[in-house]
Amino acid sequence: MHARLFRADALLMLTALIWGAAFVAQRLGMEHVGPFTFNGVRFMLGALALQPLIWRMQATRSREGARPGLETPRLLRYGLLAGCVLFAGAALQQVGMVYTTAGKAGFITGLYVVMVPLFGLFLRQRAGAGTWLGAVAAAAGLYLLSVNEDFSIAYGDVLELIGAVFWAGHVLLIGRLSPGMDATDAVKLASAQFAVCSLLSLGVAVATEPVTLAGICAAALPILYGGLMSVGVAYTLQVVAQRDANPAHAAIILSLEAVFAAVAGYFVLGEVLALRALVGCGLMLGGMLLSQLRP
Repeated sequence: MHARLFRADALLMLTALIWGAAFVAQRLGMEHVGPFTFNGVRFMLGALALQPLIWRMQATRSREGARPGLETPRLLRYGLLAGCVLFAGAALQQVGMVYTTAGKAGFITGLYVVMVPLFGLFLRQRAGAGTWLGAVAAAAGLYLLSVNEDFSIAYGDVLELIGAVFWAGHVLLIGRLSPGMDATDAVKLASAQFAVCSLLSLGVAVATEPVTLAGICAAALPILYGGLMSVGVAYTLQVVAQRDANPAHAAIILSLEAVFAAVAGYFVLGEVLALRALVGCGLMLGGMLLSQLRP
């Protein structure tokens, strides 16, 4: 039992590391392509990367004689709805990174962890003391990280914050859609929403950005990392790990995504945060953990 828990925690740590480093890949990719082109290609790769897993899970379901799962029209409807919200969050995050650092983007995006229980109040879910303490700590951290001495906030940070609202909404939406799904349907839903996000992103890219094969080839490594590793591999690791992981462990470990984003930004991009910003990051991480440990 302990070995399974350790393995699950290790896989979750690897997932958080992959997701954190993806913020650097997103910055590097936009040196060659626009934000919507980058998202369009990487989410399409992510959708395709999940197909072998879906085929394998479908075959296992058939061999075991399990129930057929969600009917296709319903699954497509869910995928369209989730994909539209995912597109909004991903677009705001990617465009915001044109104007801010990978480290700051990682921490501000991570605020969705705090927002989820707060937004749950509108769904008549109760919020405990940890939720409110976490929200206060995160808000104070955001102030130190993003608000300048003249009480202004960078444009990119504003976009990342609005994007965090959509990421929180996406979590709540998946929470509403997924009850009753088995693992196969959950992965199918993930692939469907990635495909919808990709098509919407590519549509905007064609209308607003220069989309060239040369640019996509130049950004191939960041796009491959963002699509195959961040979307395909990391999502699969998360699904596998959370079957055995302690929920509190999972919440804490996945919150470290923001820390890995800041560390990767420092070593790969040379991004350095001032002491004020580092204190803000610490408060935000503390707020994320509080909201999960004492919900």
